[in-house]
Amino acid sequence: MTKKDALQIGYDFCTVSNIATAVSLANEVGYSKYYVPIAHPRFKREFCDEDIIKSNGDDFSRSLVAVYPQDCINYIVGKLSDYVDVDSENVKLRKFSECTVDQEIRWCIYLGISNILITLPVNGSFVNLARIIYSKFKATHSSPTFLVKVSMISPKSSAASYVGDEVSINDSWERWNSFRTFCGSEKKLRVALEISENLPDEKEIARWLGEPLACVFINTKTFLTNHKGYPVLSKAHQDLVISVMKRHVHVVISGSAREDTLLYYQQYINFLWQKVDFSSENTSFTHGYEDFLQIPLQPLMDNLDRYTYEVFEQDPVKYREYQRAMKLALIDKKAVKEESYQFIIMVVGAGRGPIVNAALNAAKEANANVHVYAVEKNPFAVVSLQTQKLDRWKDSVTIIASDMRAWNSTVKADIIVSELLGSFGDNELSPECLDGVQHLLKDDGISIPSSYNSYICPTQTHKIYSEILDFVDREKPPHHRFELPYVVHLQTIYHLAPIQKLFTFVHPNHETPIDNTRFKKSVFEIDQDSVLHGFSGFFDTVLYKDVILSIVPETYSEGMFSWFPIFFPIKEPVQLRKGDKVEVSFWRLHNDKIVWYEWLVSAPVSLPVHNPNGRSYFIGLT
Repeated sequence: MTKKDALQIGYDFCTVSNIATAVSLANEVGYSKYYVPIAHPRFKREFCDEDIIKSNGDDFSRSLVAVYPQDCINYIVGKLSDYVDVDSENVKLRKFSECTVDQEIRWCIYLGISNILITLPVNGSFVNLARIIYSKFKATHSSPTFLVKVSMISPKSSAASYVGDEVSINDSWERWNSFRTFCGSEKKLRVALEISENLPDEKEIARWLGEPLACVFINTKTFLTNHKGYPVLSKAHQDLVISVMKRHVHVVISGSAREDTLLYYQQYINFLWQKVDFSSENTSFTHGYEDFLQIPLQPLMDNLDRYTYEVFEQDPVKYREYQRAMKLALIDKKAVKEESYQFIIMVVGAGRGPIVNAALNAAKEANANVHVYAVEKNPFAVVSLQTQKLDRWKDSVTIIASDMRAWNSTVKADIIVSELLGSFGDNELSPECLDGVQHLLKDDGISIPSSYNSYICPTQTHKIYSEILDFVDREKPPHHRFELPYVVHLQTIYHLAPIQKLFTFVHPNHETPIDNTRFKKSVFEIDQDSVLHGFSGFFDTVLYKDVILSIVPETYSEGMFSWFPIFFPIKEPVQLRKGDKVEVSFWRLHNDKIVWYEWLVSAPVSLPVHNPNGRSYFIGLT
């Protein structure tokens, strides 16, 4: 949801005698999502009958259904009747409830209502409810999305809750977590979060924001009244609502409200929407990529297409910082060279030339005499380089159509520049490429980048895990999808512990012999009950001196969009408790033809090695 999108505000109808009239009224005052009962309230009267169990569950007469205006079906969320109890110990009530739930879901599917709201019971078992909902996912590909309504804070209750094998769970998040686990982490299972009058601490809020939220319910009782008599929210509630709006989540007003006050709640939520700040995000480039899985690029093995080059070339930060790094390097070089000295800059992996342009601009700013060698293996990108040489660069640039590692030159470089950095720093084989070309660097030469680090963090992300679960390649074995790293614009995630540094690479590389294999075991302490779905990966790089680019959240280069984080999944989610320690080992390995990563969780449970010998994912060296 960006500033260009219309804001959706929902209204929750407890009960209505005429849905068309109610929806029309809500629409007039600006509501655009309607939460309404699937069945007419009179359906509940069957509890008074002696024979409350129907033989086939199909007795759903005209007088018992809600009539929906067809022109707003797409904006309606159907609510399952809240009086049913499919987990009741009363056999008759349980069977009646099962029939009722089945009828109501099938009625929604018939009408084309794609979202159904179910309320997770505060106490008691919900295993049968989970079984029923899960069966609907498996019955057809056109199954609706189920929104599970759960309170952000568990209501105070002395009653014990039952889940699984006599495990008492009163915590709202724990109950949701158990429910989604029972349902196989389905992607069409989302949270309808009820914001309480009292809010939990920041860590709990962050955990909820990492769940697949479809909407948040705000009861009219949660609102305060300002000095003019209008409804407002506390500062803490405002911050929370603004946070969920930035995550594509709409707000639903629930609870009692007079007809003349409905407009006030809608106006206030719209007021908060105006306060949402997207200035720190490149929404025109990143919008639509949130939690979207992409396989990392391999520019060394594959030739990139025009569109890919064009997207990256529009980054407002990366090339500016590369230019600044080259300017500082030239200034330092000029201090020890004669005035007439001509500096040689080699741009290796030049693409269509943005770094070449940055190098020429840096030379102009530093008042330095330079000649640039643009080295590029992609024959189609070379055509673009040749065009720019003819039109703009003239004799200041020499184009070399070659793999940088295969190019032999009698000319040595004062500065070698590369942008072959991936989402994990080294995953586009920058170490191998820069090591392979450093024989062309003078003894006092400068490499840009001069170093880069990768980082990892244990992550809870039901949404991304369910997307991977749904990612099926029929030609590949089942483990394949969980042994691929994915480039993802992370949004619906919760980081379970502080981010830690993993691997470091330095250029020029003076190791003898050069060895770019790596291994490290990292230990993370978990401070809240949670679920481990995998590991988020980031990188930062020192281009030159204090010129740094970073996608690490704490040091993120504001406005940069060239790199999204990387995500390493695990095959089975691991349930974590506060105080647990997650131990994970990462390897960077290679042979003569490929480079690959392996990762292994060894605590608090032991999981098999992911991607052994690069069987599912590797980076080609040729």
